[in-house]
Amino acid sequence: MKRLVQSELLDTLPPGDPRAIHSRRDLRRINSWMRSHSIMADALKNNLDGRAPKQITELGAGDGNFLLQVAQKINLPDADATLLDIQKNVPAETLEAFSKLGWRAESLVADVFDWPQTSGEVVITNLFLHHFTEAQLAELFCAVAKRARLFVAAEPRRSCWPLFCSRLLWVIGCNDVTRHDAAASVRAGFSRDELSALWPDKINWELTERRTGLFSHLFIARRKD
Repeated sequence: MKRLVQSELLDTLPPGDPRAIHSRRDLRRINSWMRSHSIMADALKNNLDGRAPKQITELGAGDGNFLLQVAQKINLPDADATLLDIQKNVPAETLEAFSKLGWRAESLVADVFDWPQTSGEVVITNLFLHHFTEAQLAELFCAVAKRARLFVAAEPRRSCWPLFCSRLLWVIGCNDVTRHDAAASVRAGFSRDELSALWPDKINWELTERRTGLFSHLFIARRKD
């Protein structure tokens, strides 16, 4: 299946639009069924080598619920988290939930290609990279490699089975926005070593890329030093 990047409806709707609110609820359920939180938590625990990060930044964080669910699965007290998104979507109660875990979380509205420099941070993303072309991803990876020591991305796996299942989301009450975007996400997803091929430095980084779960594609870049 050839990769096809298409615009997604949720990206065009205002955060307060009822269809957008419904779709974000759908995404929470889909993430749970895909085990995305557990996949990310396991990847972090297995690659942090016991070194608690000074900073965790999620790119394309949406409403912040994904990283909150991950934070509940890993033992990282006293962590700083930045929820970066081009729209302001993170409610105050989500930031308060981070605080109860001992995390200091902030919502940052910024373009993913231009956010404040922090050295040695951990950068994660979930169901986000598929929005970009190969040229854009190469540019983004250059920016991430300059500031991070660990990068973990969980993305849709581009294959016939996930595409078939995306067409059945109406059965569980997903709205038209979610149904459209799910199929578009799979078509723009990844397989084999497509993300590794775009990483700018293959000498000083250890790259892992593989299918995981029923529908997901995992990419991990860890600085060797």
